[in-house]
Amino acid sequence: MIRPTLRCLPVAVVFLSIGCGGWQSALDPRSPGAATIESLWWIAFTSTGILSSLTILGLLYAVHRAHRRAAPETSRHTASREQTFILIAGVGIPTLFLIGFLTLSVRAGTAVSEHPEEATVMLEVVGHQFWWEVHYPNHGVVTANEIHIPVGEPVEVHITSADVIHSFWIPQLAPGKLDMNPGRFNTLWLFAEEAGLYRGQCTEFCGVQHAHMALLVVASPPEEFEEWLDARRGTPPEPTDPEAARGREVFLEAGCSACHAIRGVSRPRFAGNPGPDLTDLGSRSSLGALTIPNDREHLAQWILEPDRFKPGVRMPPTPLDDADLAALVRYLEGLR
Repeated sequence: MIRPTLRCLPVAVVFLSIGCGGWQSALDPRSPGAATIESLWWIAFTSTGILSSLTILGLLYAVHRAHRRAAPETSRHTASREQTFILIAGVGIPTLFLIGFLTLSVRAGTAVSEHPEEATVMLEVVGHQFWWEVHYPNHGVVTANEIHIPVGEPVEVHITSADVIHSFWIPQLAPGKLDMNPGRFNTLWLFAEEAGLYRGQCTEFCGVQHAHMALLVVASPPEEFEEWLDARRGTPPEPTDPEAARGREVFLEAGCSACHAIRGVSRPRFAGNPGPDLTDLGSRSSLGALTIPNDREHLAQWILEPDRFKPGVRMPPTPLDDADLAALVRYLEGLR
């Protein structure tokens, strides 16, 4: 009779396989470096699965033999045979496995550390508690929580932290994870083989909202990427709608400009850890580093009670009456 735990094994395998899919999966690579990591993962998964299965079968066999005989054999020949088996199965095979896996790991590490001769785009990413600041220094563009890159072109990324240690991980595009250390820049390369949206995540525990510190990579054809850059090089146009114009005044009067920058409108007065740049806020898909959707309703609630969605966030509540709140939301959603 098959035990219930064994009957559940195929179901568990199915659910584990489903969990490895999606838009943040190291098993769905979209770049050569990520494909190298995926190959290494499958080798490790398969080999350890085989070794684990053999170990379990050996254990079951030993238990079965123990139940079938009244007393263990103690002859010298039996003892020698058992010692030989232990040396081969318990020492020799695992040692060969570890040596082989170490060799493959070193080769994979060497392969993913090879940099392209010349990057077409260079950007800087700064980790904050709990969001991402993104600079395109050669283009004069600053954004937050979203990275735009061209398809089919290598992108050089310099990463650092403004406060604690974070870790940068975009499993489908980047070859592994890399720490973001305060006062130090580390470098990695992104390469997207096809257009699409790719989710990234901080993978170093950085505080209470570590789990809600995600980012989005938008890979688009080179011409669309250039259009995106061109649209953000200048300052946002003057609001022509009276409500949006009033919203800009609310933004300046309510203290939002103390932490948030809008090109041509405000620069943060507080140093050290200001909030995200809002110059293109209306074009972003989410608020709070992919915590909630970026729409009128959620934006209004985020302004009033950010801690409701992201406990521990450093943005304080902004109490506003209905008219001022509506005007501010109208102004911010027009920033593109």
